[in-house]
Amino acid sequence: MSRLRPTPGLFAVSVVASLLLGLMPLPAALLAAKPYWIALVLIYWLLEAPDRAGLGTAFLIGLAADVVFGTLIGEQALRLTIIAFLVLRFRARLRFFPLSQQAVAVFALLLNDRVVTLGIRAFSGEGLPPLTFWLAPVVGTLLWPWLFLLLDGLRLRLRVRDL
Repeated sequence: MSRLRPTPGLFAVSVVASLLLGLMPLPAALLAAKPYWIALVLIYWLLEAPDRAGLGTAFLIGLAADVVFGTLIGEQALRLTIIAFLVLRFRARLRFFPLSQQAVAVFALLLNDRVVTLGIRAFSGEGLPPLTFWLAPVVGTLLWPWLFLLLDGLRLRLRVRDL
């Protein structure tokens, strides 16, 4: 009997790619529409391979993102840990939703992330962000089906067979 096991490198490559996409420079007009790539990739892995990603992994990825992006240490770690908790809590339901319903759930997760970000900004003394602050969850929602299909196709294609 043979078992299918995913390759271990795809998780790390996808997280590094999401960090690089987050660092990608954009024109000032499009900057507010940049999706939270790390969260989208983490949501995928939490849904499809929770043995690879959990709360601790989300926290460590968030700390790495804080260092890479130069944000307040712990900000993205907190944000990603909250997202991971919510995804793991409702994983049994979310996993079997069609992509359109998953996109709505991802929108709710990204919207919740924006509310957490507002709270962090309020505690750190920053002012209210502009209205375009709320555009990124919409863009992330629109990208979710494509990102899911891309990562799922890569994950299934890169499986190795143990005999």
